[in-house]
Amino acid sequence: MTEDLNQMRDHMLTAIAAASGLDALDACRVEALGKQGTITALLKTLGKMTPEERLVQGPQIQGLREAVANGIAERKATLERAALDARLASETLDMTLPADATPAGTIHPVSQVMDELAEIFADLGFAVATGPEIETDWHNFTALNIPETHPARAMHDTFYLQQGIDAKTAGTADEKTTFSLLRTHTSPVQIRTMLSQKPPIRIIAPGRTYRSDSDATHTPMFHQVEGLVIDKGITLGHLKWTLETFVKAFFERDDIVLRLRPSYFPFTEPSVEIDVGYTLVKGKRVVGGAEPDGWLEILGSGMVHRKVIEACGLDPDEWQGFAFGCGIDRLAMLKYGMDDLRPFFDGDIRWLKHYGFSSLDVPTLSGGVGA
Repeated sequence: MTEDLNQMRDHMLTAIAAASGLDALDACRVEALGKQGTITALLKTLGKMTPEERLVQGPQIQGLREAVANGIAERKATLERAALDARLASETLDMTLPADATPAGTIHPVSQVMDELAEIFADLGFAVATGPEIETDWHNFTALNIPETHPARAMHDTFYLQQGIDAKTAGTADEKTTFSLLRTHTSPVQIRTMLSQKPPIRIIAPGRTYRSDSDATHTPMFHQVEGLVIDKGITLGHLKWTLETFVKAFFERDDIVLRLRPSYFPFTEPSVEIDVGYTLVKGKRVVGGAEPDGWLEILGSGMVHRKVIEACGLDPDEWQGFAFGCGIDRLAMLKYGMDDLRPFFDGDIRWLKHYGFSSLDVPTLSGGVGA
C-alpha cells in the first residue's frame, strides 16, 4: 500500500509540474481531489478499515492529499506570476501622449468655503490655527467649562476611543485618567492656542469634527470653523461688528441683517445665537434683504467665560475675549443653494461637477470670495 501511494504521489506531482496552463492544472486537481477524484476515493475507504488499518493508512492517505494540494497551489502561483509578467511585458503606456479627455477634478465646496473664510478673516487680522482631531477629555470638555453631567459628554453624542492619562495632569500629583475621543468641536484648538501663546490672540480654527448623528442636515463627521479673540477691553460690540463684517463679506451682500438672540453655552457668558435674515425668491430662501421674510440660525457665539480664561492660565480681570463657531458645511449649503448635507461625503462626480469649483477660482476680497 505504501509503495502504491508513493507511486501515485510521484505520478500526480509530475502531471502537476507539467501543467502548461491554469486549465490543465485544474484538470489535474479534479482528477486527484474532485468529487470523483482518486484521492477522494481513497479517503472514502477509511471508514471501511479496521482501527488498526486506519491508524497506519490514514496518515499516509492524508499525507498524499496534502502533498498534492500543496503542489497544485505552488504550480498555480507560478503560472499566475508568469502570466502577470507576460502581461506587464506586453502592455505599454506612452506617458508622452496627450490625455484623451481634460481632467475632471474640481475643488470641493467645503474646501472652497474654507479658503473663503481664511481670506476674509486674514483681512481682519486673524491667523489660522489647527489642532489634533483625537483629543483628551480635558481639552474637549473640562477646560471649556462643560460639566461632568453635561449631555454632550454622553456616549450617544461623543465617539470615545480609549482610556488614557489626562494631558493636563500627566506627571503631577493630581494625575488622573481621562478618555481619548474624537473632538466634538474645534474649541480644543482655542484652548491649546491660549495655553501656548501669549495674548493678544486672534485666530480661526477650521477643521473636521465628529458627533454621533446622521440625517439630511447632520453627519457623523462634519466641518466646523471657530473664532477666538483674546485681548484687553474686549466687549460684545467687538463681537457683533466682527460677525457682521464676516457675514457680509462671505455672502457678498451689503443688505445683510443679523439678529442676536440670548442663548447658553458653557464656555461663553453671555452667549448669543446669530440669525441671518433671508428673503423668498421663487419659493427659495436667499440670504440677504433689508426687510427679511424670515430668519436662519447660522452660528453661536459669546464672550469667553471667565473659567475658560482661568483654565488656560490667564487672568480674566486683565484679559477678555469673544468666541464664535459655525458649521462650514452649513455655510456652503446656505450660500450655494444645497438642500442635503449627505452628498457632501458621497464622492459623486456628478454632484461635484454641478457644485464644485475650478482650481482657478481662488477666493480674493478684490475679485470676490465666491468666484
